[in-house]
Amino acid sequence: MNINHYKHWLSTLNSSNKKPAYLKIADLIAIDIEKGLLQTRDRLPPIRDLSAFLSLNYTTVVRGYKEASSRGLIDARPGSGSYIKGKANAQPLRGGSDIEMTMNLPPEPRHPELIAKLTFAMNRLRDETDLYSLFRYQDFGGTLLDKEAGVRLLKPLIDDANVDQLLVCPGIHSILVALLSMLVGQQGIVCTQALVYPGIKAIAAQLGIKLCAIDSDNDGPRISLMEALCKSSEIKAIYLNPTLQNPTTHTISLHRRQAIADLALRYSIPIIEDDPYGLLAENTIAPIASFAPELTYYISSLSKCFGAGLRIAYLHAPSKSLTQRAAGALRALSVMASPVTTTLATHWINNNTVYEMIKMIKTETNDRYNITKQYLAAYNYSAHPNSFHLWLHLPKTIDINPSSVAAHLRSRGVNAVSSAAFCTDNNPPHALRLCLGGSLNSKEWEETLVLITDILEHPAHLSSIGL
Repeated sequence: MNINHYKHWLSTLNSSNKKPAYLKIADLIAIDIEKGLLQTRDRLPPIRDLSAFLSLNYTTVVRGYKEASSRGLIDARPGSGSYIKGKANAQPLRGGSDIEMTMNLPPEPRHPELIAKLTFAMNRLRDETDLYSLFRYQDFGGTLLDKEAGVRLLKPLIDDANVDQLLVCPGIHSILVALLSMLVGQQGIVCTQALVYPGIKAIAAQLGIKLCAIDSDNDGPRISLMEALCKSSEIKAIYLNPTLQNPTTHTISLHRRQAIADLALRYSIPIIEDDPYGLLAENTIAPIASFAPELTYYISSLSKCFGAGLRIAYLHAPSKSLTQRAAGALRALSVMASPVTTTLATHWINNNTVYEMIKMIKTETNDRYNITKQYLAAYNYSAHPNSFHLWLHLPKTIDINPSSVAAHLRSRGVNAVSSAAFCTDNNPPHALRLCLGGSLNSKEWEETLVLITDILEHPAHLSSIGL
């Protein structure tokens, strides 16, 4: 960023306010972050350059940067400079969400037989159903037929799933709002990973809930860090996205899931297991709910394995009484899932259309994964054959805020989201999430990769367009 950006600091530093100049520098950094003038991962000027520009002693600027670092505003890296860490993530949002919510969409298979089945079900709904029965209010959680279909869908993942503990809900987002309200409440603390689904950040911020980040290794969140947090804080819940995690594509290993369940049982902490990608996994790993069923709220949906617009999700709660309590919280927020879409979802599960769709989404995703390997072989990224998003680490040669790179890609029609949208510890990696799905076909995804690799190979192009 051009040093002239800091020209407005001069009036504050030269004011009659007797506060030490180094504290004013930290205050100015905080104000610029709050106003959006400084963004996460923006690089601050070298200390010598800023001290000369502001006519301040070198040591004063050093102390100012140290003060800003102690407040959690910047991250100093020896040899590479000081970077903005950004706003704290647990502040309630006012006047709407400022969390990036660009959606991760599954591929849309164009197989004629599949499309014919989908169309037939919609026509049958029109011709054979008493439409007025679908226009009326219903009890929250779905009819018995809807719940039985939900149990059938979850059986490969939760062997003892049953209708008494299952609710049919209007999307995962509504479930998360209800569970965080019910289990955590305002000012409560939730343990989660350092990178999470942006929706949970937006919900937590709106409810005044603090997210405490835990670092992960290849198996998942580190148990020693989770346990230390459980001992030292009033953790109200653990939130995890265990399979093909959004954004990293990582899957928590079986033994780490067992360890998380054991930890939760020892400390009596409920688990929110948000598993929308679980049905896409090739080799299904038993969910955490299998090891701590009395504490785990297991969530699945059709949004990632069928279509996001269907807005049908399934919550399997720890007990019948907790299911009823969750139903009360959900009904207060969303009244009910639409009977029209619920009836369609039930039909598509019962006639196996859902399983055909899952198979075709996997095939489409596999094709795009193989194309991706050809183009990004020289770069550091995380992907999975059944995941329709990938996590791309930007090379060090791209010394530009990932948010700016993502915005540029979106202006070119690429579904890209910067790491800041997923970060819960104010220290986002130099990375992007890219979506391989949506209405793209394999050829269009290949064209997208040509654009991405051109940027990676020639980052100077980004500077030339003002990023």
